[in-house]
Amino acid sequence: MSQTLDGPVPGAAAAALDTGALHPVTGRPAGRREIAVLMAASCMPILGAVLLSPVLPTLQRAFAGTPGVDALAPLVLTAPALMIALLAPVAGRIVDAVGRKRLLVGSLAVYAVLGTAPVLLDSLPAVLATRVGVGITEAAIMTCCTTLIADYSAGARRAKLFGLQTIVTTLAATVFFGLGGALGSSDWRTPFWLYLVGLPLAALAAVLVWSPAVPPRSTAALPPLPWRRMLVPLAVSLVGGVVFYTPIVELAYVLDGLGVTETAAIGGIAALASLATAAGAASFPRIVRRGPAFLLPLAFGLAGLGLVVMGLAPAVPVAVAGAVLASAGTGIMLPSLLTWVVSGLALEERGRGTGRWTAALFLGEFLCPLLVIALSGALSGIAAAVAVVGGVSVLVAVVVKQLRLA
Repeated sequence: MSQTLDGPVPGAAAAALDTGALHPVTGRPAGRREIAVLMAASCMPILGAVLLSPVLPTLQRAFAGTPGVDALAPLVLTAPALMIALLAPVAGRIVDAVGRKRLLVGSLAVYAVLGTAPVLLDSLPAVLATRVGVGITEAAIMTCCTTLIADYSAGARRAKLFGLQTIVTTLAATVFFGLGGALGSSDWRTPFWLYLVGLPLAALAAVLVWSPAVPPRSTAALPPLPWRRMLVPLAVSLVGGVVFYTPIVELAYVLDGLGVTETAAIGGIAALASLATAAGAASFPRIVRRGPAFLLPLAFGLAGLGLVVMGLAPAVPVAVAGAVLASAGTGIMLPSLLTWVVSGLALEERGRGTGRWTAALFLGEFLCPLLVIALSGALSGIAAAVAVVGGVSVLVAVVVKQLRLA
């Protein structure tokens, strides 16, 4: 007897459903085109997170006369992450109530409009308002994409696709960071044009993506989520969000403290760490059968050890080695956490469950720099704070190891 996410299915039906949900008209599972669209759309929130990082100083200087510019300019970068954290659960409920495809197509189109709007704006508060709107659409896009990937696959194929999603978004982050720097070298507005990629993606999603049929319910109300079962995975995912983004956000500061100030050198080292994240995610399908009881302690342990080495490093090569080790651990961590949360959810619960996981992860992203700044103030600087985050990650690895995970 095979096991799907919606419970055991006997005989031939189990074999048919092992690849995931079937197209309601053709009866076929999702193919490469549908998966490619979802992978590309999953990169849109990453585009919003890293594209503008290289141009923030230029943008801040452009609006130097705006009251509170020192506080408002960084929010241009971080506001979308906060919106994802706050609204992904709402998006998850909409996904389960009205369907995946409609929300995905509409969100991609609005994302393109709001994302490019700053090109025409001359007010920092107005730019910030569009960034809040971008974050709202990103919450919907990320929730829809991850939910559909879970819908379209099961078993080993799902594990492979979750790993692939992490690889694709990690490599996209590296590319977008470089594009943001290159396009923003002449004008801070230029990188915003890249948001137009949401329009062709919306068109492709409208043609290729389909929503699986949800089993009929006796009432209009959605079934309740298994909160008790989800609470621990979501709490661990929140900590995982902090750990995941610590090497991404803080590596440049650690290197700067060790005397590496050239942007090109920092970018090259960051790219190396990004490739380590992709390599960790690539290993996930091969080790996923070991289950969360093995994968989560491994991921948090590697990430924590790497961050401790990175924070306490006396020289640049040691810091680089720590960053690579930590990033390899986070590459395993993300698909492991997502699989842990989603694996116990039925089809009609999956959107809300994925939305809450997305919220936990991005709340960790938003809190990461704030926590590191607070720790660095209490300790002897950012490097020491990074080492403390690493220690917390190792502690989580030990605690999760003691849990009885399926």
